[in-house]
Amino acid sequence: MKKIYPDSGVELNPFISKNYDSIMNVASMGLYRRFINGAIADMNIQPNDNILDLGCGTGRNALIISRYLKENGRVIGIDISDEMQRQFRQKFSNDVRMTFVNQRIDRPFGLQQRFDKVFISFVIHGFPHEIRKIVIQNAFAHLKPGGAFCILDFSEFDMAAMPFIYRTVFKTIECKYAFDYIQRDWKDILKKAGFSAFEEHFYMKKYVRLLRAFKK
Repeated sequence: MKKIYPDSGVELNPFISKNYDSIMNVASMGLYRRFINGAIADMNIQPNDNILDLGCGTGRNALIISRYLKENGRVIGIDISDEMQRQFRQKFSNDVRMTFVNQRIDRPFGLQQRFDKVFISFVIHGFPHEIRKIVIQNAFAHLKPGGAFCILDFSEFDMAAMPFIYRTVFKTIECKYAFDYIQRDWKDILKKAGFSAFEEHFYMKKYVRLLRAFKK
């Protein structure tokens, strides 16, 4: 399948899609499991939350989220990959709280409900900046007033100041757009999109951040 964004790392080939969870474990040197659990704990999920998971992938993160929800809590996962859809639905074949929608998140879309939280994990950095703005608009439009947009991704940092080994790994595995992402002021970007208060949690020596932005 031809990539829409040739310089992006978020459009995955069939092999990576099929083995995505294992690849993430290796690429993060085994640290992904630990910090993703901590990050989701920091989202302050309530038992009856309705949560929209943008670029949900295999449902690995949604599975952790589901443990915080009671029977009235819900997760809708959105992704465009048929392989991700297969794995997501396999994980949640007996859980009516979890729904998969085959939909691009980089184009405007409308679901017939609003959510307490919108979550996106290591996806938004992989788009050109003008496309990121569409993703942000989709998140804002689907949040309830006071709802939180939870972005788990790289923090803002000076790559030149990174230790050599981290800088080498980042340059090796990350796409062109990630280098742009870490240089931008994301609170300012989100303020301009209509979000107000912010909360931050940092992981992996502060190179990764959960940024929670609240809809006015």
